[in-house]
Amino acid sequence: MVQNRRMTDFIPFNREQSYLLLPDLQRWLPEDDVAHFVIAAVERVGLSAFQVKARAGGKAQYHPCLMLALLIYACANGIFSSRRIERASYRDIGVRFVAANLHPDDHDTIAAFRRANKAAFLQVLLLSRESGLLWPGTVSIDANASKIRSIRYDRAKELCATLAAEIARRV
Repeated sequence: MVQNRRMTDFIPFNREQSYLLLPDLQRWLPEDDVAHFVIAAVERVGLSAFQVKARAGGKAQYHPCLMLALLIYACANGIFSSRRIERASYRDIGVRFVAANLHPDDHDTIAAFRRANKAAFLQVLLLSRESGLLWPGTVSIDANASKIRSIRYDRAKELCATLAAEIARRV
C-alpha cells in the first residue's frame, strides 16, 4: 500500500527548480546521436545550393543551413509533418539542439523551405554517401506526398540523377 511508505523511500523532486546555469543542449545528447552528423553534413553545403528569397525589409529569415538541418534531423527521427516539426522544436531536445534553440514561426515557414530546397536536401544525402556516413536502408524525399503523385522506381532514379546534375552545376 502506497500510503504506508515513508517519504524517505522516494527521490525528492521539484518541478519549479530553476537552472543555476543555462543548460547546454549538446551535453544532453549522446555523442553518437545523428544530430551531430546532420549538423556536420549540412555545414558542408554551400549557400549557393539554397533557394533563398531576397527580401527588402521585414523580419530576418532563418539561415538555410539551420532549416535544412532541422528538416533532415526531423525526418531521420520519423517527424515528417511541418506542424509536428514546429511542435518538436519546443519539445524534443535533439530538434532544439539542431535548431539552435530557435523555433520557426509557423509550419508554413518549414513547408515553404522544404518545397524550395529539394536540391539542397539531396546534396546532403550525396555528401553523406560520399563520406561513408549514410547508413544502409531506404531514403525517401517526400516534398508533396500523395498517392496520385507517386512515381515508379525508374522515374525516381531519373529525378535523382537530374537533381544530382543540378547540384553539380551549382557547386
